[in-house]
Amino acid sequence: MRIAEELGVDHEVILYIKTPPDADTVREIISKLEDPPTDLVRRDSTWKKLGLTEDDAQSVDQIVELLVRHKTLLQRPIVVTDTAAIVGRPKERIRELLSR
Repeated sequence: MRIAEELGVDHEVILYIKTPPDADTVREIISKLEDPPTDLVRRDSTWKKLGLTEDDAQSVDQIVELLVRHKTLLQRPIVVTDTAAIVGRPKERIRELLSR
């Protein structure tokens, strides 16, 4: 994560495909999230292939279940600190969070 390195911030990169978050981890991220929880869910070809609609990703429980069952639906990058979490798009948001 180049922005973290530029700012001299210690960080850990977690590759979600190799180490997908479990339900507790997703809930922890949501508890710190500054964005609406539904923003964690990608609306991409997998979303369409699964036939999902917005009604399938409204509640925290639905979002957690979706992301645990279909890890590729996790929006990325997700940046998590001790006190906050954001979807790191656009990249300027990462710099803003890590500069606090």
